[in-house]
Amino acid sequence: MKRLLFLFALAGCLQSMNSQDTDAYFEFNDRKTVVHGVYVGVNFFYGKIDNANTYSFESHVAYVVDRKLILGLGWTSFYSEQNFTQFTFSDDIDFAGGYGGFHIEPILFSEKKVNLSLPVLIGLGYVGYLDKVFDRDGTNELLINNNNDLVFVVEPGINVLYNISRYVQLEAGIRYRISDKIDLEPHYIKNINGFSAGLGIRLGVFNLGRNRYKKNIETE
Repeated sequence: MKRLLFLFALAGCLQSMNSQDTDAYFEFNDRKTVVHGVYVGVNFFYGKIDNANTYSFESHVAYVVDRKLILGLGWTSFYSEQNFTQFTFSDDIDFAGGYGGFHIEPILFSEKKVNLSLPVLIGLGYVGYLDKVFDRDGTNELLINNNNDLVFVVEPGINVLYNISRYVQLEAGIRYRISDKIDLEPHYIKNINGFSAGLGIRLGVFNLGRNRYKKNIETE
């Protein structure tokens, strides 16, 4: 009786194996696959500094650790339409600057086509007043009398990432920029704190969960 039961069980296993379709595969490495990637990203943001329209361009290069954490370097340049009229030599002065540093970005729901991420930029930069007619004295100096100040910035945010393919991601997000006190003559702007929102694109190799340890079984 035991031998008969064993033969029935063996026949069931063989039938199950023969019923597999052409999409079957075998996994020849049972370790958990760790997926890495690298990319370059660019973003355009709109926000406010002291209630004036401010436009930012952000770029960063980064390394993706197992689709869960992004580590890289980033840089942001901005231009703010302050339109100051209190300067003695000009009635059309704006504000501009740039800052860069470390880009850190945890990723949530990384297995999905749409992800949520929490980027943070921590860095240093320079800001200054900008004369729109910057050839006024023939020197072509963009910043007025080279008057600028060093600024420390922390910029956290939240992103929605859409994975088009293994090579392209689209993103939409908001940021809140926090800076230390700015010391510029005259003292119109105290800091560059403020919200901004924008869109961006990332180009690179993300892998997006492809398992290099699986092979399709070819059937005739």
